[in-house]
Amino acid sequence: MCTSIIEIARAEGMAKRGDQWFPLSQAVVAYDHARHAPLGDVITLDFLNAALGPEARAGIELTLDTAKELRAALDRAITAADFEEAEVRGKGAAPRVVHLQLAHTRSSRSGIA
Repeated sequence: MCTSIIEIARAEGMAKRGDQWFPLSQAVVAYDHARHAPLGDVITLDFLNAALGPEARAGIELTLDTAKELRAALDRAITAADFEEAEVRGKGAAPRVVHLQLAHTRSSRSGIA
């Protein structure tokens, strides 16, 4: 069954296919049946640069649970990077979400629910 769940985002960075690196222009996130992995429906991530043709594409297929774990890991890394940029390097005030998460972490450690 095709789900028609597709999200497209601008992407700035680099991706590697084989032994060649290429600049990214967009990322496509979709939920559909697997094309390559021996799985049912999967989250697919395609990183590409359409201007460079079909060779400038790197794709992965993940189970929904794995995609959720990846999202959580990205959230943690992004939060830490935002804190690093704001607090350590002095590039502005830390985003509010960082302070809320830190306050929650402290509360959890002190036994306050």
